[in-house]
Amino acid sequence: MAMSCKDGKTGSLDNGKYVRYTPEQVEALERLYHECPKPSSIRRQQLIRECPILSNIEPKQIKVWFQNRRCREKQRKEASRLQAVNRKLTAMNKLLMEENDRLQKQVSQLVYENGYFRQHTQSTTLATKDTSCESVVTSGQHHLTPQHPPRDASPAGLLSIAEETLTEFLSKATGTAVEWVQMPGMKPGPDSVGIVAISHGCSGVAARACGLVGLEPTRVAEILKDRPSWFRDCRAVEVLNVLPTANGGTIELLYMQLYALTTLAPARDFWLLRYTSVLEDGSLVVCERSLKNIQNGPTMPPVQHFVRAEMLPSGYLIRPCEGGGSIIHIVDHMDLEPWSVPEVLRPLYESSTVLAQKTTMAALRQLRQMAQEVTQSSVNGWGRRPAALRALSQRLSRGFNEAVNGFTDEGWTVMGNDGMDDVTVLVNSSPDKLMGLNLSFANGFPAVSNAVLCAKASMLLQNVPPAILLRFLREHRSEWADNNIDVYSAAAIKVGPCSLPGSRVGTFGSQVILPLAHTIEHEEFMEVIKLEGVGHSPEDAIMPRDMFLLQLCSGMDENAVGTCAELIFAPIDASFADDAPLLPSGFRIIPLDSGKETSSPNRTLDLASALEIGPAGNRATNNYSTNSTCMRSVMTIAFEFAFESHMQEHVATMARQYVRSIISSVQRVALALSPSNISSQAGLRTPLGTPEAQTLARWICNSYRCYLGVDLLKSSSEGSESILKNLWHHTDAVMCCSLKALPVFTFANQAGLDMLETTLVALQDITLEKIFDDHGRKALFAEFPQIMQQGFACLQGGICLSSMGRPVSYERAVAWKVLNEEETAHCICFMFINWSFV
Repeated sequence: MAMSCKDGKTGSLDNGKYVRYTPEQVEALERLYHECPKPSSIRRQQLIRECPILSNIEPKQIKVWFQNRRCREKQRKEASRLQAVNRKLTAMNKLLMEENDRLQKQVSQLVYENGYFRQHTQSTTLATKDTSCESVVTSGQHHLTPQHPPRDASPAGLLSIAEETLTEFLSKATGTAVEWVQMPGMKPGPDSVGIVAISHGCSGVAARACGLVGLEPTRVAEILKDRPSWFRDCRAVEVLNVLPTANGGTIELLYMQLYALTTLAPARDFWLLRYTSVLEDGSLVVCERSLKNIQNGPTMPPVQHFVRAEMLPSGYLIRPCEGGGSIIHIVDHMDLEPWSVPEVLRPLYESSTVLAQKTTMAALRQLRQMAQEVTQSSVNGWGRRPAALRALSQRLSRGFNEAVNGFTDEGWTVMGNDGMDDVTVLVNSSPDKLMGLNLSFANGFPAVSNAVLCAKASMLLQNVPPAILLRFLREHRSEWADNNIDVYSAAAIKVGPCSLPGSRVGTFGSQVILPLAHTIEHEEFMEVIKLEGVGHSPEDAIMPRDMFLLQLCSGMDENAVGTCAELIFAPIDASFADDAPLLPSGFRIIPLDSGKETSSPNRTLDLASALEIGPAGNRATNNYSTNSTCMRSVMTIAFEFAFESHMQEHVATMARQYVRSIISSVQRVALALSPSNISSQAGLRTPLGTPEAQTLARWICNSYRCYLGVDLLKSSSEGSESILKNLWHHTDAVMCCSLKALPVFTFANQAGLDMLETTLVALQDITLEKIFDDHGRKALFAEFPQIMQQGFACLQGGICLSSMGRPVSYERAVAWKVLNEEETAHCICFMFINWSFV
């Protein structure tokens, strides 16, 4: 029998003969294959010597068997992958067909209503109306009469409310009770988080999403019910009562609190009924609504500092997907009582887009993230498990929310102002707060600080995109941060007394951004900021020369409409334990306008010089300057400091001055970033528009042609801008490193940044040797003399590492010397061909 990739028991062709392996030989080979799938020639000969049962088989036959075995394994994996893709596409097709049916029903209803109103335009009132095409919600609202079952606190009354909630929720999730329109900026596709829509013309704010997740329905429901674990604005959910139902479901009475997003508005709370049940088709449903108008029913009295908001029928429809996973429909429908906030903030509480971003899409993203963690390795960047990284990000976000809200039940008290009420200062000396911070030093001694102070403020920003401003604050910390304050913040949570910043003489040099983790869609990422010290005063001997911050960033995508941009950070020590004390501070920028912001994604990389120089006469980018839409947003700033109680007044004065200086810096930055200022002064440039970058791109391509005799780029255009643009979008990873004793990267195209998992700003903090293992470094250093003498070298394929420690395989690499106009070596350029993450 001929050897094939489908049969492991047949042999290989050798000199015109076919060889059949015995079951014992196949078993031995399979065992060896699992130990080493690709043995070398020496290893194969060793296997024959070590296994007597293989002694009558030629080494060449062993080699062919391993080749065929790898072929079968590859085919098996590919078949498995294609089956998974087919199942996903089948489920997506089913979902799209259902969505199409729903849209057709919605069109029919609109046509019916249009014709109905045309016939009765002369009538002053509508006497009758056929409700056959109405939603369950609409008809229910029109005919609420005593004919309904009792709405009281008895089990029968609560079940009646639960069933009514279920019906209305399903009419929103799969019916036409609400007119849904596509979420601005969202295009459904294979890589999309799902099909997202927002309401049009209904009461309150509403959002709907449906998608596929690789988790079973019961696990999906478990995750979504634990709202504080994925909804960052949720302060607490308390289950006050649980009632089982005859159909196997459960009714729960909940009290939920949401944080306020800014210091200018009160927090919200909800008094809810949640109903969990299984439909006849096996679908799992979790639906909720606020409890109102219940005769003699359970009530929740108003809570101080909270505005009681209303949740209209909302929830989750979770259906098992053939082959594993779930199809999920999510509906969020709320009335957030916009009357209770200043008029300038009301668009925030009347925006379905903001609700979709912060709640509906956050739920889908959490499910996708959890599903990915199940299928992939359990260890992430820096050896951290995903659960530990999520816990750190939740602690940062929760700590910042607590600082912004300053609830009295958490121990916060407001200090008197200094004659100006622009900055609010609160103090918290409760034991619970200090224990929650876990304030202790690595050697186990308790920290001296026994209280926490928070200085917070909010400001209105005009005509500056939140994502652009936040990116600048992240990448140019020196433009707004005070190094001495950073030192004080780090020292205050350590053992031993700490002095006020005024007595310090040390300063920090550059900041190094070290990526730690990011979510699937990169909408949120966590990183460690290393502030490199250049000297300290003698009393700082206990403090290291470098300082570290754990930082959480989100909302950096300018094209995501309604996204809240956040930059939250807290000082940590070099040990960086999972339970490290965190005292978060930071910024939150919330757009108040729903208009789509269109601007270049790389605006802020050359802004630091523009702030100092002003008009530079450089050409502004068209896609940014042409955006004449007036954008409004509200920024909230909150900074926390641990201190000794006897220093309260001094620290409060310092905190007020610091926050005011930050506000002044932000206003200056916002003015420089505003499109009107850019159009009039033309003082800001994108990295792809700088003459330096265009010159470097020309040097790279000319040197490649000089040494390798072929063109690097296929385009025949000779313009500097075109060369840089084509190089930037080249499919292979192209990156340059300096000619120094310790080479560092100075430039990379988009593929290079993706491969290294970094940004153009953080790129310059990555050394060449860090991306190679020991074997790779030895091979590279062996080729360096040839690169310098011959001008280029071709490197064999191998493995390198991204800045987050992920292994990256590449088919081959080319390195060449980049010459400047004087024909002297400017840098070394590398091109990694056909790279992919392992």
